[in-house]
Amino acid sequence: MKLRLARMAAIAVLASGLGTANSAQDYPYRDIITAVVWGAGGGTDSINRMIMAEMEKHLPVSISVINQTGGVAGSNGMVYVMNQPDDGYTLVGLSESNVTASVQGGWDQTFDYWYPFIVGGSPDLISVPADSPYTSLEELIDAARATPGTIPAAASGAGSIHHLNLLAIQNGTDAEFLFIPYQGSAPGQEAAMAGEVQLVVTSLAEQAALIEGGQLKPLAMLTPENAEIAGMTVPSAFDIYDGLDQYLPLMQAIGFAVHDSASDDIKATLGAAFEQAIASDVVAEWAEANSYAVSGAYGEEAQAIFATLESNFAYTLQDLGATTVDPASLGIEKP
Repeated sequence: MKLRLARMAAIAVLASGLGTANSAQDYPYRDIITAVVWGAGGGTDSINRMIMAEMEKHLPVSISVINQTGGVAGSNGMVYVMNQPDDGYTLVGLSESNVTASVQGGWDQTFDYWYPFIVGGSPDLISVPADSPYTSLEELIDAARATPGTIPAAASGAGSIHHLNLLAIQNGTDAEFLFIPYQGSAPGQEAAMAGEVQLVVTSLAEQAALIEGGQLKPLAMLTPENAEIAGMTVPSAFDIYDGLDQYLPLMQAIGFAVHDSASDDIKATLGAAFEQAIASDVVAEWAEANSYAVSGAYGEEAQAIFATLESNFAYTLQDLGATTVDPASLGIEKP
């Protein structure tokens, strides 16, 4: 009897030890999911699929990428991940456009909820369908001034950087377009090619293949610099209209994030894999081929970048009359 009790006690201790060891396994010990808040085929989706494939090489598990679209400024995807445990097994794939979700009533958090990793970004431009009668930005703006609010324009979802750039162009040129929101850049570009809209504002990285393939015709970069693509020079809108520097440029910051409340071990593990992925030849070659500038910022550095973006975007939207919540009421400081 005593021997049996001793054996049972030993088994209990062993089981307890195994349970403790199991609960304290090094992160990650099972596969990770990254939920991208924008649609498949867009810039945020493409970057996340690329960087997760590279990070997998430095982790003992796989990372799958899914899309959780919808809501205001990607709020559906952020809320989905927010409602998952902060154990590092559900990441959110996001971009600078998501910083406007709170001032547009999409969710009740500010961006410091996240611990972000920034892969990079690409500059925005205005393009029209290949068969469009518009051959310059001036022609397009003149037409919009002549018939305000009648020319349909795609610029991803409401509150996205592309939407903000469209609003900035309108404000800086006294033109007015009819904004048609789409769930991501790819659907907006498809709408332009199908003739549903007469112009599209997305990034050079997202449009490059379509421009090179003769499906979209670029009119102007929304940055101070020109761009060379498909054997042509795309002029800067800054050279065409004075005063745009009051509203532009608004630049991308695309990547992913984990809950800021995640443990230091989780953040450190993701950070180490991210650093190795960012330093790889694969990422450098991908960025060059797809018109991206690589960042590599993460943690506190990336949080500071997003805080600046959140402030600038929130008050830009407020100035343009496109907010439903006062940024000050959320504790977002004015730039």
